[in-house]
Amino acid sequence: MLISIALTSCSIFGKLTSTTTISPNNSFILGNNEHNRFTATAKNVSKQKLEIFLQPLNGQPELVQTLLPQETAKLKVPGNMAVIIKNNSTDTINVELKVNGDTGLSMGYKN
Repeated sequence: MLISIALTSCSIFGKLTSTTTISPNNSFILGNNEHNRFTATAKNVSKQKLEIFLQPLNGQPELVQTLLPQETAKLKVPGNMAVIIKNNSTDTINVELKVNGDTGLSMGYKN
């Protein structure tokens, strides 16, 4: 019974892999909901730079890194903190994302 409870309680933890497309002057937001900590690796596979912010729920975003083309960022994201990937260019960009830990994360776009 204890093993069953342990496995059930860890079922929210896993891996997520995605190539995310972000349109010009738009942002992708990962984890703008209540969640546990997770790690995220983001690789800029575009020709334009992008910005990565961390934002607590109901708080202000803080720039943590600017990624040039082909650069990779590794983030340790605390619980209840969103990752915002911002495309300030006039081109569409792509980001390869790998997420480990709590994958019960909201995902969406914002202008």
